[in-house]
Amino acid sequence: MRLLTLLPALLLAPSLMAQGRVFRVDDNHTVLGFKASTLLFDVPGRFTRYKADIQGDPATLDGAKVRLEIETRSINTANSNRDDHLRTPDFFDAAKYPKITFTSQEVRKDGDRLKVHGILTMHGVSKDLDLSFVAAEGMNGAGTPTWSYRASLPLDRLDFGVGVDSVAAKISLKRQVELDLLLVGFFEVPAAPAKQGAAPKKAAKK
Repeated sequence: MRLLTLLPALLLAPSLMAQGRVFRVDDNHTVLGFKASTLLFDVPGRFTRYKADIQGDPATLDGAKVRLEIETRSINTANSNRDDHLRTPDFFDAAKYPKITFTSQEVRKDGDRLKVHGILTMHGVSKDLDLSFVAAEGMNGAGTPTWSYRASLPLDRLDFGVGVDSVAAKISLKRQVELDLLLVGFFEVPAAPAKQGAAPKKAAKK
């Protein structure tokens, strides 16, 4: 009898393992950051509002795909006046270009690194971008299996037309901006979709 009880679960397990897994972002530790530099000092910052759609098996990369959608207005450099200026047409023009997006086209392993090739769209300009992530797996403080992916790379802001018409940028802001990305979260099997045509459950009578 116990075998009969366990049989449905045993039959279901392989199909669940074959499903793509979904990466649930840990917002407390994920950072979509950058560092811009002037002639005198560095300006670190980050974007605080975003959506991350990351799927696939972390071990085999089966079904792996990545899409990030960042709200331009959420830029934060710990200086409200500077942030307001960065949202204007002088830089990101957040009213006209409210989103920065990255969509993967290929995800593969290269030694101990995870290579992600995709398209970055920012300020109305789309360009190929290659990200090289260092992956790590371990337990967080609550004992939950956790994954992290860290990447950094230089980006030429003028390739995307950011700050081209800003007088202040022309005087002192360097072209190269250093991206610093840290994605932290948990892989989960997505919930099975509800069956179509299923009759709604009746409320229990009191």
